[in-house]
Amino acid sequence: MVTCDFSEYEVAKVLANAENFELVCTTGDHAILQWEHPDGLAVERRTVSIPLHDRVRIGTLRDVADDAGARDFEAFCAWIDQNQ
Repeated sequence: MVTCDFSEYEVAKVLANAENFELVCTTGDHAILQWEHPDGLAVERRTVSIPLHDRVRIGTLRDVADDAGARDFEAFCAWIDQNQ
């Protein structure tokens, strides 16, 4: 069974290191990360908001996975776990 219990730091770190998301800012208690398609903004841009909490709730983690472009939530969790 795949673990889906991650801190905001673990999720943000993997997105930044493995997927080239860039920390744009922090707003309140959320970190805002952005990814731009290598061919430029006209092609695609993704924005992910991650709450700055000790643990990210499962529903919030699903939203982060969707915003990051993941097609399979369990595969996304396994990928986070492998790359942290």
